[in-house]
Amino acid sequence: MERYIKISGIQKLTLLDYPEHTACTLFVPSCNFRCPYCHNSELLGRDVLFYDESEIFDFLKKRAGILEGVCVTGGEPTLYSDLDRFLRDIKRLGYKIKLDTNGYLPENLESLINEGLLDYIAMDIKNAPDRYAETVGLPSERFDISPIMRSVSIIMSSGVPYEFRTTVISELFDAYSIEDAAKMIAGAEKYFLQYFVMRDTVPDKSLSAPTEETMREYLSIARKYVPSAAIRGDIK
Repeated sequence: MERYIKISGIQKLTLLDYPEHTACTLFVPSCNFRCPYCHNSELLGRDVLFYDESEIFDFLKKRAGILEGVCVTGGEPTLYSDLDRFLRDIKRLGYKIKLDTNGYLPENLESLINEGLLDYIAMDIKNAPDRYAETVGLPSERFDISPIMRSVSIIMSSGVPYEFRTTVISELFDAYSIEDAAKMIAGAEKYFLQYFVMRDTVPDKSLSAPTEETMREYLSIARKYVPSAAIRGDIK
C-alpha cells in the first residue's frame, strides 16, 4: 500500500471515459500488475512527475458546474490508503466519481463503496483464471485469483453502476479464454471487449490486435454469459 495519493497526469476533458457525463480524468502512478500491453507503463517508472494536489483542486474548483464527473484511473488507485480522503474532497465539490480498478484489493474497493464515494466502477477482467497471471505479468505460482473474484462479487451486488471490460490481444486470447473470462462475470450488467491498440508506451511490442472477425466470434461467446456484451473501439 502507498500512503499518500499522487497524481501524475490529468486529461482536462473527456466525453468517453465516464458514460453519459462530461468529465476529467486523473492518473495515479504505481500498480500491482505489470501487464505487457499497458498503455500507461510510463506511470510505473522512477522518473514520474507529480502534480501538487492543490493544483488538482484549483482546477476542479474552476470546472465545478461545467464538468460533471471525475475519473480516477492509473496505475491502480486502490493502492493508496488515503484514496478515500481524496475522493471525499472531490465529492465535496459536487462531482460524481468513476473509479477504474484492476480489482486486486477488494477490501479497499468495498470500503469506498460502503462509504458512498463511488458513482461508477469500471473493472478490468484481464483474462480467464488460468491465464490471468500471464496477462498481468506476474509469476503464475504466486498469483491468487480469489481477490479478483471477490471484487466481481462486491461490484455486482453493490448497487453502484458498473462495467467490466477486457482488452483483447491476439497472443493472449483464444475462444476458450474468452469463454472462461465471461463466465467469471456471468449475469453482469455491462461487459465490453476492447481492441488492443499498440502505442509507444506498450512494453511488449510483439503484441497485436485481433481481427474484426475474431472479435465478432468472441463477442458471440461472451454473450452466452453477459447478453448485453458489446465491442468497444476499433482497430487503429
